[in-house]
Amino acid sequence: MAWSLLALPIGFILDLILGDPRNLPHPVIWIGKLIDFANRFFRGIFPKTVAGERLAGFCIWIKVVAVTAFVSATLIILSYKTNLILGIAVESLMCWQIMATKSLRSESMKVYEVLEHGSLEEARYQVSMIVGRDTQSLDDRDITKATVETVAENTSDGVIAPMIYMALGGAVAGFIYKAVNTMDSMLGYVEEPYKNVGFLPAKMDDFFNYIPARMAAFIMLFAGVFLRMDVRNGYRIFKRDRYNHASPNSAQTESVCAGLLGVELAGDAWYHGVLHRKKFIGEPLRPIEHEDIKRACSLMYAAAGISLVLCNLIHCGIFMAIKFLLHI
Repeated sequence: MAWSLLALPIGFILDLILGDPRNLPHPVIWIGKLIDFANRFFRGIFPKTVAGERLAGFCIWIKVVAVTAFVSATLIILSYKTNLILGIAVESLMCWQIMATKSLRSESMKVYEVLEHGSLEEARYQVSMIVGRDTQSLDDRDITKATVETVAENTSDGVIAPMIYMALGGAVAGFIYKAVNTMDSMLGYVEEPYKNVGFLPAKMDDFFNYIPARMAAFIMLFAGVFLRMDVRNGYRIFKRDRYNHASPNSAQTESVCAGLLGVELAGDAWYHGVLHRKKFIGEPLRPIEHEDIKRACSLMYAAAGISLVLCNLIHCGIFMAIKFLLHI
């Protein structure tokens, strides 16, 4: 565990430099294929009833988490047993693959560039790459707002929460988190055919993100100090609007971002042809603008840097505690 202290910062630096190279196979794609296989397999076994589909969802969750944990742990253990440098290198590469800081900024900035210099149709297509909602009828303001919301929410899901889990249990814990998060992304919908089979995956994602989302909110507020944003308003909106979302976690960071920027986020949205009524988050102290995408990305980067320091302190604290307990 002592040497795995190096893996998180090395992985973080690799992510900032390299992002997510499209010519390299990503482990999350393999996790996604495993989820798809497990979904088809278990839904074919259990009856098409509420109880049967929820049981299928339970089996999918257990299988995906177990396989992800086994494969990642085996790879790390074998690497460290072969050679210390190899072990550090492999775990660092795994930590890099778990984080999404640069890719989140790159994808959101593609939306920004198209909004600035392209057509509305191009912007609708580009934002569809990073959001789950229907984008065919979104206007310029809606696209901008959806992009800022995505950056704010994924500052927790894609950046800070993975770091927290890696600080607690190395790359293995990080990959378990990614598996849980990916299952929610693929199955955790309230519409058919996922309503019942995705029930447990959605609830477990809520559970795994409960503490990280709240930690991420306070880390973002702290980052707002360095960026000279309106931290007082950020905290006020956080206290007022952090539960203005169907998920108990998503609005935690969205509310902070809305308050720091002084804009209004969320509101009604269409998913798979179904209108979802949503509360607003924040106040329109000014109209949202394209530059808010850049500001949200700057906030994410600042929060990521603070989180790295905090998570390394957590990792060091756990290592020292274990070392102390073993010598009692």
